[in-house]
Amino acid sequence: MRLADFDYDLPKELIAQTPVEPRDASRLMVVERSSGAIQHRYFRDLPEFLRPGDALVLNDTRVMPARLLGHREATGGAMEVLLLKRLTRDRWETLVKPGKKARPGERIVFGGGLLVGTVVGPTDFGGRVIDFAYEGVFEELLDRLGQMPLPPYIHEQLAEPERYQTVYAREWGSAAAPTAGLHFTKELLDRLTAQGVEIYKITLHVGLGTFRPVEVEDPTQHKMHSEFYQVSPEAAAGINAVRERGSRLLAVGTTSVRTLETAATEDGRLVPGSGWTDIFIYPGYRFKLVDSLVTNFHLPKSTLLMLVSALAGQELIMKAYREAVARRYRFFSFGDAMLIL
Repeated sequence: MRLADFDYDLPKELIAQTPVEPRDASRLMVVERSSGAIQHRYFRDLPEFLRPGDALVLNDTRVMPARLLGHREATGGAMEVLLLKRLTRDRWETLVKPGKKARPGERIVFGGGLLVGTVVGPTDFGGRVIDFAYEGVFEELLDRLGQMPLPPYIHEQLAEPERYQTVYAREWGSAAAPTAGLHFTKELLDRLTAQGVEIYKITLHVGLGTFRPVEVEDPTQHKMHSEFYQVSPEAAAGINAVRERGSRLLAVGTTSVRTLETAATEDGRLVPGSGWTDIFIYPGYRFKLVDSLVTNFHLPKSTLLMLVSALAGQELIMKAYREAVARRYRFFSFGDAMLIL
């Protein structure tokens, strides 16, 4: 397996800059692993592919306004900080621009002094650990001072920040949205429930692990950054019952896959609990729980593309991506979706 095996040509105009409305009007490519057949539908057609007793697993994380714009206290120079992972009450792992200026002891001021960050030191991935000083409630200050952390390939301003949240987002803590879930509307979820599809929610706070580029020719040498996950006893019991009766488990998004596979035993039972995961799923991985997936179209050479290739096969996925490009699908966070069955 080589990094080049997961590369493909993508015209820049196919990178979606804005979301479609309504959410479920996005296109849906349906890929059947057993036959290799590919269908072209719309996301609102998803219920046609599910049966009573099947289950959807959603990641209910909520995106923080994690992008902070401030300035160096010493010089007034502009600094941008992206919050990635909370280490303690006031200490965070972050990415800082310009990183070379963020030396230990450097103080960064936000909101006219309402929030002040002090650089503690570097991380092992090129980021910075920062201690924050403030009065009041950090989350409330972040809502006031922070911006939605859209990916760098999106250049349009987002008119409505909630459009970068899923309709079921509730657990505050992500630095990016679990974008496969952006296609769901409350009405579509109600339709699925009415036809007997069960819905369970788990949590993975999306951080650098999902997006960190692979920079080694042998992808197996890539190191994932850890992200926090949580599986409730109720979700674990329900999902285990689905598997025991032989119904299908449809993970919504690669973050749901990584959570389920982290918390599963070797014999395919989901264990409730919480912790940190740096699981890296690539071709050759044996799935313990997940057998179907809703996902977006991912960046070339990314760990996300490797994960979907592990589930459906690298050859079939790359064929599907070539067809998506030819048919002018929209790619990445605000793009169209793929259903792997």
